[in-house]
Amino acid sequence: MVETEPMTINERRKYLYKMWERYRKASRKEKGKLLDEMQAVTGMHRKSLIRILTGRLSRKKRSRERGRSYGPAVEDAVRVIARSMDYPCAERLKPRLSGMAQQLMKHGELRVDGQTLQQLERVSISTLKRILKRTEKAKDRVAHRQAPRRQRNHPRNDYPMRVIPNDVTEVGHFEVDLVLHCDEDCRGEFIHTIQMVDVKTGWSEIEAVYGRSYLAMRDGFEVILKRLPFAVRELHPDNGHEFFNAHLLQFWKDKIESLAISRSRPYHKNDNRFVEENNHSLVRAYVGHGRLDRLEQLFILRRLYSALWLYHNFFQPVMRTQHKVQIDELRYRRVFDTPKPPFERLCEVETLPDAVLNHLQTLRDQTNPLQLRQQIAQWIDQLWAVPTQKPAPTVNVFHTLRKEHDPTVTFSFEPIITFGNIFF
Repeated sequence: MVETEPMTINERRKYLYKMWERYRKASRKEKGKLLDEMQAVTGMHRKSLIRILTGRLSRKKRSRERGRSYGPAVEDAVRVIARSMDYPCAERLKPRLSGMAQQLMKHGELRVDGQTLQQLERVSISTLKRILKRTEKAKDRVAHRQAPRRQRNHPRNDYPMRVIPNDVTEVGHFEVDLVLHCDEDCRGEFIHTIQMVDVKTGWSEIEAVYGRSYLAMRDGFEVILKRLPFAVRELHPDNGHEFFNAHLLQFWKDKIESLAISRSRPYHKNDNRFVEENNHSLVRAYVGHGRLDRLEQLFILRRLYSALWLYHNFFQPVMRTQHKVQIDELRYRRVFDTPKPPFERLCEVETLPDAVLNHLQTLRDQTNPLQLRQQIAQWIDQLWAVPTQKPAPTVNVFHTLRKEHDPTVTFSFEPIITFGNIFF
């Protein structure tokens, strides 16, 4: 351990520098006690301590450097041995120098005499580090050689990486993410959750889909667009293939004109901060982290999400950051505005059509929040009452479940809540 190791020269000098002022001002009797203490702490001889404290505290530079102990033959042998071992560190190379030199001599790769072998056995680790430092081992190393990267013209390269600012002035800028319900078993097909969160108002749209193929993602987004009460101006997902593929990008071009599509930076989850936060508070907090892979669970989850859509957007207050106050050089404190449900925030910043506004107000007025909460709890119990199967990796689970449940069911589906025919 570090605590049990002896003090280094620099550590002893630092300690003596701290004691020097006390030693200089002390009396003769006190100096003797201080010398006893310093001798016990540093392990140095008493006369050495006196010479240092009464003379020069800083270390004196050599007037003449020592000569080289090892010639070019040793350095050349070390380079060949290090190259044969793919340039390990000096600590790993030191105990194998003599053995590897003899091994290479057997195969005619190295020629050294007896004196050089003896020098290889006693060379220090510090000397090896200096010799290895003079070699271009980074270029010649095989273990860390960078493989050539294939140039890929991926569709997402055409879309910019950005962060939707907090102070955006209009609604319709959505952060998008996909939540996987597979627990620790990623085999086969299972249920996913598409979530879209509006940055300005906190309005959230969630829908459950089976798998993440283009057809599943397309049908999920179509359900969300039918239920969404305002226009989409921007989509901001991560870099997943389920969002950036030629089919889905063409779907958005045909669906919404002049739609802006951007993406977050790879491995920067904070670029999608609002939707990542809702992944926990609106999805994981209610559904959990278990595996969902049955068609019965998909139907229950869609009804649960319709209730959570109503519960979150109309009755759950959302706080938005107004500004940040700097506490010190490293810490900031966020100042929030008055908590309001997303529907109220939407009415403040967006002028909705009268028909849509009347539908939303009627839906809110006719909903009992307490009964809605009880219904959410019942659907959660029903969701986990359905047993989860363990599909084989090569089986198309969706078609298997569809045949077991109802052979006539189709892949596409309709939202439970729409604005053309509102019901809950």
